[in-house]
Amino acid sequence: MRVPMRTMSLFESGESSGDVSLRGLLDGEECSADDQRLSLGDVLALACRGGWPQQLDADLPAAAGAASAYLDEISRTDVSRVDGIERDPRRVRRLLASIARNVATEVRHTVLAADTAAAGEPPLERRTVASYLAALGRLFVIEEIPAWRPHIASRAQARNAAKIHLVDPALTAAALRLTVDTLMRDLSFVGRFFESMALRDLQIYAEANRCVVSHYRDSHHLEVDAIIEQPDGRWAAAEIKLGGPDAIDKGAESLLRLRAKLEAGRTGSPARLAVITATGYAYERPDGVCVVPLTSMRP
Repeated sequence: MRVPMRTMSLFESGESSGDVSLRGLLDGEECSADDQRLSLGDVLALACRGGWPQQLDADLPAAAGAASAYLDEISRTDVSRVDGIERDPRRVRRLLASIARNVATEVRHTVLAADTAAAGEPPLERRTVASYLAALGRLFVIEEIPAWRPHIASRAQARNAAKIHLVDPALTAAALRLTVDTLMRDLSFVGRFFESMALRDLQIYAEANRCVVSHYRDSHHLEVDAIIEQPDGRWAAAEIKLGGPDAIDKGAESLLRLRAKLEAGRTGSPARLAVITATGYAYERPDGVCVVPLTSMRP
C-alpha cells in the first residue's frame, strides 16, 4: 500500500492542545478537555491555510496563493510527468475543482467527467477520468477513504464506494477559490469541508497507532464518517460534525445505530464511539459517546 506524504495535523502544527489522544480513546481512557476558545471561523482559517510547514506563519492570502500555485503546477506539468501521458492542464484544473466540490462524498466518475466539459469541448470519457485520478493519486494530491465492509447480522448491505478527498483542505479551498467568508455563507458545504480536514488529522493519528481509517454506509441509509481499525481487529467509530447540540445528537444517534447493528455479529462492539467537532469542550455523554473537538486531539 502506498502511504501518502501528508501535510501537518493541527497537533503537529501546534494548534491542537493534544488533551485527548486517539490511543487513549481506543484504550478507554477518560475523554475530557477544556474549550480552546476558537470560533468556527478560526478553525476554517486553519483549514484554508493548510498544513504545509512553510505556510504556518503565512497570512491567509499568501497561503491561499501558494496552494493555488501548487494546483497550477500539478495541472501544467506534474500530472503528465508522473506517467508520461500528456493531459490537458485546463481539464485537470476543472477535474480538481469538481473533486473539491464533491469532497467527502462517494462521487461517481461520470459526475467528475461531466464537470471537465467546457464551451465547445466534450467531457472526458469515464475511463479517461479514472486515469487522471490515478495520476493525481500517485502525486499524493488526492486520496480515497475506502468503504468498511464488516459482517452485519441484519439485512442491511454495506456499500463499497470510496469517498474522495484532496489531501489537504487548503487544496479544496484553492481549487474553488474559497475564503473563510464565502465558506461561512454555505454551512452545508462547510460540513463536508470540515469532515475532510478532520479526516486528514485522523489519518495521521491512526497511522501513528498502526490503525487504518475507512467509512461506512449501508442500504438502510446509515452512514458513519470514520471507522478506525486496529491491527488486532478492534475498531472504533467517529462521526464528524461542526458542533451544536442537534448535530452532536444526530452524530451520536448514527454511532449508536451502528453499534446496535454490529455487536450481535462477528464484528463485535466498538472500542469507542466519538463525535468529532470543530469547537467546544471534550466530554463523555451519558450514552457513552465521546464528544471531542479536533483542536483537542493528538495521536
